[in-house]
Amino acid sequence: MNGSDTLAAMSLEQTLADFGLPPSFIVFLIATLPIIELRGAIPIGINYFNLEWFPTLAIAVAGNMLPVPVILGLLRRAEIILSQYPIFKRFFAWLFWRTRSRSTTIQKYGMLGLVIFIAIPLPVTGAWTGSVAAVLMGFPFRQALLHIFYGVLAAGLIVTMLSLIGWLGAIVAGASVLTLLLVTSSRSTLKP
Repeated sequence: MNGSDTLAAMSLEQTLADFGLPPSFIVFLIATLPIIELRGAIPIGINYFNLEWFPTLAIAVAGNMLPVPVILGLLRRAEIILSQYPIFKRFFAWLFWRTRSRSTTIQKYGMLGLVIFIAIPLPVTGAWTGSVAAVLMGFPFRQALLHIFYGVLAAGLIVTMLSLIGWLGAIVAGASVLTLLLVTSSRSTLKP
């Protein structure tokens, strides 16, 4: 999670706390949000609210999964209906283009790629984007839901581990992501 996601999650958390909501419910709500998802909810729960890691993980996974069936079930229908209006047609064109441009792993590896895509704890690689990608790729509802859950659980475990080990976790995550990017880019430049 980058700095702006952390600031957005923390200001949202403060706003929700001002309403007197319990910390576990705040973690749940933050996990339902696009882009922030559980990547912001878990660090807030563990490091800000000092909640135990396992309940925080479970609550964040549940919150992150809440919108997935709705996205999987309604996105295609909503696109068909709303695309009759120019503003929505442009929005869906942008959304689908953006998702396709970020989902080469899914295109290459199918359902396993969907899990990997969601499991990498970076902004815009979570359950929301993965759900849109699953719809675009035509994955069956139940299989997509199960594989999105696997990816969300893996991302949750990674973010939990990083939240528990603090700065060392951030350094390990940064080094891992940098290595992954370097390996991926070197493979793509080696291909004819």
